[in-house]
This record gives sequence, structure tokens and C-alpha cells, in this order.
Amino acid sequence: MIEFPVVVKADVQGSVEAIVTALHNLSNDEIKVRVLHAGVGAITESDVTLASASNAPIIGFNVRPNPKARQLVEREKVRMMYYDVIYHLTEEIAKEMAGELGPERIEHVMGRAEVKQVFPAGKKDKAAGLLVLEGVIRKGFHARLTREDVIVSATTIHSLRRFKDDVDEVRAGLECGVVLADTNDIKAGDMLEVFEVEERERTL
Repeated sequence: MIEFPVVVKADVQGSVEAIVTALHNLSNDEIKVRVLHAGVGAITESDVTLASASNAPIIGFNVRPNPKARQLVEREKVRMMYYDVIYHLTEEIAKEMAGELGPERIEHVMGRAEVKQVFPAGKKDKAAGLLVLEGVIRKGFHARLTREDVIVSATTIHSLRRFKDDVDEVRAGLECGVVLADTNDIKAGDMLEVFEVEERERTL
């Protein structure tokens, strides 16, 4: 019997229970999912340490690592798997267990920013006034809005302004205004993480 160890963190208890049940249902006579830990809330240092010790991926469902955990992930090279749809999660884990691996989706975080204020933009939209903390914010990038390390929305940077000018990118240390695609749930204190996705053929 081969064991497939995982650490699971999700935004709410109902999601945790649904994911654990779905993962256990993937087990068969040859390979069995072993959930080392399942909990609610942001991914923490202890989650990363546990995953690292067992060479297990961390499955994050609508959550992200807190800043200390993020540093540890990079240092320990722990594999992170992020999802917002349970079906996608189980489908991908099932493929890994069966060894039918498609291309690996690798996220490259390009920048992080804090929402300082929120104001109306046009008839329906809201704009967020940001301070760029790390890296670069660029128009068209994938983005995640998080509140206390729980994902509020997965979106893209629809427009980017510095003062009144449309710009393509804004770097760390500068302030800017963004309109996010398909979301108006933005509050001061939220964090915005922008990333690119690379698809790479897997090697075993």
C-alpha cells in the first residue's frame, strides 16, 4: 500500500470536511491518501514544517500562507497546491495518484500590495488605492485579494493608474489605484497578491 500524504487548509470547516471526505474517496487498494493535518484558516509555519517533514504537498482551499509561513515554504521548498473548486482539487490529486500527470501549473508571485482606501469608480465599480509593498503590480496580471490571509476573490488587474494617468506597471514603494475585474468586495487593509502562471511539463 502506497501512501499519498497531504496537509489540508481551507477557509471554512465545511470545506475542510468536504475536501477530506473527497480525498479519502480517492483511495484504492494500491494507494491511499493520508491527511496529516486538516484545519481552517491561513497556512501557518507549523503546517509547512509538518508538510516538509513528510515530503507532502500543502493543499490550500481559498487560503494563503501567512508571511512567516511564506518564507518557510521558500526555504523548505514545500509544494503548494491552491484551489477554489473542490472538483478541480480532487481531479488533480486523482491524476497525481494515478501517475497521469499533465503540465504543472507554477505560480510566480510578482508583487504584493496593501489596500489603503476604497473609492467609487464609474457607476458600479470600486477602485482600490494601493501601496505596493513588494515587486511590481502590472495590468492584466492574475490577482488574489485576501483578508487576513483568506482569499476574498480571484481576479485580474483590470486597470491601473498612478495619479490620473493610466500606466502599465507600478513598482514597490509607490502608490497607485486599481480596478479589479468582477469584484467589488474590497476593504481597506486587504492585501493584493499578483502572479503569473507558467505551465511546465512535469518530470518525475
